[in-house]
Amino acid sequence: MHHRIFDLDRPARQTTAVVFASPHSGNEYPIDLMERTILDAHTIRSSEDAYVHDLFSSAPDQGAPFLSARFPRAYLDLNRSRDELDPALIEGVRRRYNSPRIASGLGVIPRVVSNGRAIYRGKMTQDAAQERIERCWVPYHQALRGLMDDTSESFGRAILIDCHSMPHEAVDNLVRSDLPRPQVVLGDRFGASADLAIVTHLESLFRAEGLVVTRNSPFAGAYTVQHYGRPGRNQHAIQIEIDRSLYMNEATITPHEGYEDFKALIGRVIAGMAEFARATPTRMAAE
Repeated sequence: MHHRIFDLDRPARQTTAVVFASPHSGNEYPIDLMERTILDAHTIRSSEDAYVHDLFSSAPDQGAPFLSARFPRAYLDLNRSRDELDPALIEGVRRRYNSPRIASGLGVIPRVVSNGRAIYRGKMTQDAAQERIERCWVPYHQALRGLMDDTSESFGRAILIDCHSMPHEAVDNLVRSDLPRPQVVLGDRFGASADLAIVTHLESLFRAEGLVVTRNSPFAGAYTVQHYGRPGRNQHAIQIEIDRSLYMNEATITPHEGYEDFKALIGRVIAGMAEFARATPTRMAAE
């Protein structure tokens, strides 16, 4: 893979404690993946959070940095620990702990895409897996850690918004039939990764746009919010899952006629969060 691992779009001057990230919307499929996969070029995209990097691209205009992966989730999943290795895919890996994600084929190097469709025939070596992790996972998380630490130093706190999309049918059979189908799911590990006031404000911004929002059901957040959300250190992390049918045709993986309006809606949410977390940087105040 010869292209950049991620894009980091910074504002001319960061004016808010919010950091945005999109780990799953990359759409540059490496040759070493496409040469090995048994899937066609369309099917392999089914796990991709298509267009999320574009939906949230106005973040720098609101004074917030935006980190987005360029490679796809089918190649390596940045929302997993680097240790979540799948023994059914990687040679010589011992089953270290009982992980439903690994068991279902969704470790740091995924074995399947949506609906359990296998990506590969056979296994890969540990050396190949570790090389992929060192080349892709490590620099992305180094960049994200740097953004969180720099923001904390400047503003006294950091708020990570980890941006994802979910298939429309993802909530089928996971929510009660008598409840409205969620269009946005906010995950804060049931309060462990972010202060209540921050999550409540983000929820209010989506609700003000007429969207149905739930918290932690059916998605409470995975590695990223668990790892970076440290409210005791004034570092907060919230995962956003957005129903893909709100902005795209899931069968063709193309934007539908409502795309631009929905992108504008997301832009208003971004602006609202940026304003909520805007303050005089601590470093500047000390000076």
